[in-house]
Amino acid sequence: METITLRPWSADDISLLRLANSGEMTAHLNGPETEEQLAARSARYLRLRATGEARMFVIEDDATRAVGSIGHWMTEWRDEPALETGWFVVPEAQRRGIASRALRLLIDDARVHRDGRRFLTAFPSVTNPGSNALCRRGGFALVGSITETFRGAELTMNEWVLDLEA
Repeated sequence: METITLRPWSADDISLLRLANSGEMTAHLNGPETEEQLAARSARYLRLRATGEARMFVIEDDATRAVGSIGHWMTEWRDEPALETGWFVVPEAQRRGIASRALRLLIDDARVHRDGRRFLTAFPSVTNPGSNALCRRGGFALVGSITETFRGAELTMNEWVLDLEA
């Protein structure tokens, strides 16, 4: 089994966001972002990491190729401070267990850097079988679904939660 690592997001990693901004990769996210939105997202990752509000990572395979991204950031969930996570793995690296291993590493990181927050949450689209299965395999509990506006359109998402104190 290949080894994967998580390394902190850098300004040079915007190319990875561009690679993941295809119709295929954003089908469960109401479509791709503009170049300006990608630049703003990369800058937000760096800014939030600098302030300690988020820890965003690049997933690298054993050849140190960037194959995806994962991270966690501070949020409120059901009126309680929590962390939220999100991820992607580029198509050519999918179905190799990379996302599962990256999520395990991310959960370990969240337990260390949770700043007193008990829960790690994830909100994949109800139509995204891969991400929902990843949550299940990662030990998250499905606690409901919500519909919110995301990228200018309604998106119905499953609510997954993991107790970081368990």
